[in-house]
Amino acid sequence: MTQDVKEIFAGVGAPGLTPPAPAALAAKVRTLAPSMTRSMQRVAEAVAGDPAGCAALTVTGLAELTGTSEATVVRTARLLGYPGYRDLRLALAGLAAQQQSGRAPAITTDIAVDDPIADVVAKLAYDEQQTLADTAAGLDTIQLGAAVTALAAARRTDVYGIGASGLVAQDLTQKLLRIGLIAHAHSDPHLAVTNAVQLRAGDVAIAITHSGSTGDVIEPLRVAFERGATTVAITGRPTAPVTQYADHVLTTSTARESELRPAAMSSRTSQLLVVDCLFVGVAQRTYETAAPALAASYEALAHRHSPRGGTHRS
Repeated sequence: MTQDVKEIFAGVGAPGLTPPAPAALAAKVRTLAPSMTRSMQRVAEAVAGDPAGCAALTVTGLAELTGTSEATVVRTARLLGYPGYRDLRLALAGLAAQQQSGRAPAITTDIAVDDPIADVVAKLAYDEQQTLADTAAGLDTIQLGAAVTALAAARRTDVYGIGASGLVAQDLTQKLLRIGLIAHAHSDPHLAVTNAVQLRAGDVAIAITHSGSTGDVIEPLRVAFERGATTVAITGRPTAPVTQYADHVLTTSTARESELRPAAMSSRTSQLLVVDCLFVGVAQRTYETAAPALAASYEALAHRHSPRGGTHRS
């Protein structure tokens, strides 16, 4: 083993890095695996699939099991958020203990064409729960707090999203408007860029893209970044192109895509959780103005939710 690998294995050179909790390990693997090399994927899949077995292995043993090198094992551990392999082994032991505590085995979520509708409901509900749990476990609360601080003080907020992510962008802007903040959602790429040109320091731009490589979302975020606005990326790929123009990155998780459940469905679920976290955080920071604004919006719309007197079916 080379000296640099030994240092990483021992956890040297990673001050201030807080390893993820054991329960977050599987979520980290699902989120980061697409951006890993194939050899690193083999290591990640092995530790997530058999935490008890891998916890008993040395770094050399895991390298031999996965047909990789010791350096690859260490790099995988660090990419998953652990200072070294020793820390990953501790997390694996903790995860194995949780799994052996009597928790019911996970159901398969593959949906077949001939599944009864009751099975479809159960499988989708499980998938949604898992996606939300994975997103919550992997969400960087320091980055989230910084994004909330910027939003709460922003002169104006622009949110970019296309397709299903565009629906999430609209959801966030609607929430911010209800508490008296100035926010705009842009799904038209030309309009997004022309508005981004007007941003400056003190403004916030948010890009929502699960793949992190949607050009129509990256372009306005880049413009906003260059104009001095605080930029935020909500993405399922923490190393995706969109992140190079983001001051703060909020990573989402997603359930495994299948023929009858496209990625847009599960990614929207995790994006909505992040959006709700942002909104509640901002509402807390601006409570003195947010509470009256929210009450006023409810009052303004109340008559639209009440039956009108004298209305009846003919």
